[in-house]
Amino acid sequence: MSLAPDPASPPGTSRSTSATIQPNILRHLLAVADARGIDLRPLLKQVGLDETVMRSAALRVSYRQGSAVIRRALELTQDEHLGLKVGAAQHLTAWGLLGFALMADDTLRHAIETGVKYQNLSGAMVVWSAGTSEEDDAFVLRADLPDPAIDPAVAVFLIEEGLASVVTLSRLSVGPAFAPKAVEFACPPPHRSDLHGALFDCPVRFGAPANRMIVDPAWARAPMPGRDPVTYASTLEMLDAQMAARRGLQDLLEVLEISVAQSLPVIPSFAEQARRHATSERTLRRRLADCGTTYEALVEGVRRERVEQLLLRPELTLRDIARRAGFSDERALRRAVHRWHGISPVHLREQMRSDRL
Repeated sequence: MSLAPDPASPPGTSRSTSATIQPNILRHLLAVADARGIDLRPLLKQVGLDETVMRSAALRVSYRQGSAVIRRALELTQDEHLGLKVGAAQHLTAWGLLGFALMADDTLRHAIETGVKYQNLSGAMVVWSAGTSEEDDAFVLRADLPDPAIDPAVAVFLIEEGLASVVTLSRLSVGPAFAPKAVEFACPPPHRSDLHGALFDCPVRFGAPANRMIVDPAWARAPMPGRDPVTYASTLEMLDAQMAARRGLQDLLEVLEISVAQSLPVIPSFAEQARRHATSERTLRRRLADCGTTYEALVEGVRRERVEQLLLRPELTLRDIARRAGFSDERALRRAVHRWHGISPVHLREQMRSDRL
């Protein structure tokens, strides 16, 4: 069975600080929370995503931003299966041009494979792969986490949201009778599994080797009602252009982040970065804006990542960490960590150590 992700977008190549994810999940999370009388807008504003910004079609968020909002939403709702509700609330139109391409595709299987190929344009926060099972010729869609060290509650949300959205969108495409042959989760069994059975309408297994949805060959071959080869082909041309442009922006972010990381504790000035890229400051600032970020935010993300890495090294004092991450003194480090996590560096270090046990 071939389940390799699309080679154009291998997992782990995009740093968690880069704003490269379409915020489709956050938009639906906001709507689901609103229906429960919970306002997530103040939380979104804390991570730089006010309501006006959220309406922008060009908006991109970082994995760190998305995870922070999801984590807090789970705390506010006290719903450990919030991901199922968010996934079930979606529609193909939320995926924009990609959703249009899927509706014009030939069969359900091919539509899912198209979604996997262009997953970086869908706002996915998991890594999708697809292939045929060697056991029974069934079609298998697999969801992996881009970072296995992610907060466990956020991990469950992302996997549940991803698989629930695929099933929901499949029913909207080929009919409400669609049901997978089986759905498997790598996480332990939850307190309540009836929600999963009701949504997926198939056997649901927990503690499995991987997170995946298994589709019977007959359903995989089901024709898409809106299939149109001409429309599909022309839409793919536009998606390919978007992918090419997106890769260029991602390359810029990664090069800048690596440059900052390699220069710490010294932080290159914005003017110096522009010179290194043989461009003007104005052009570089515009390109970063196209990525939905700023140089200041990028530097902040790299320093935060560096601090979190250094806190895991018990031999380093807070003074050592402050110096290596480019802070003027321990007080500046404490202020930054409190801004990021709401706790002191000492408490964060203890928390990170306990999480790794």
